[in-house]
Amino acid sequence: MRRSLALATLLLAAACGISPTDVVDRAGSPVVEVPPPSKTIYLLKDGELTLEPADVDSDSVSSLLTALFAASTQALGDRDTALRGFALEGIEDSLNPIPRDEVKLPRTSTLTVFIRGDGTLSVLAKAQIVCTALQDASVEEVKIVRKYADRPPTTERRIACGEHK
Repeated sequence: MRRSLALATLLLAAACGISPTDVVDRAGSPVVEVPPPSKTIYLLKDGELTLEPADVDSDSVSSLLTALFAASTQALGDRDTALRGFALEGIEDSLNPIPRDEVKLPRTSTLTVFIRGDGTLSVLAKAQIVCTALQDASVEEVKIVRKYADRPPTTERRIACGEHK
């Protein structure tokens, strides 16, 4: 029975004029092209925020903020930073909880940035941190927590980026 079924299939294929062939590659597989991630940080030029390329491996908020604070120890030519004397201690991302009836996408979070340093943290310094962090679409709010050696930490919220660009 199997033999007759195989013979019938072979005769049917031959009867329609299609001869069997080997697989031939004509072109590469289809690939979706994704634009490269934003690898930029906010520095200062003539006292105003300016978007500048950052030398980082990824577009993660952590990498960008590390590069932002690292720039404060470098000569920047005609660019500057208001973060000189400050160091990034770390970040904490806490996703807002999702109520049961809410659609699960998109999720946003509050990013807490922990810093240490002496001197005054100016409005432009805060804007550099916030604007750099807000490049990540999942970050909705940025909190800056400043740690001190001799007193409790202070927290700053509701820092807007748009008015400083």
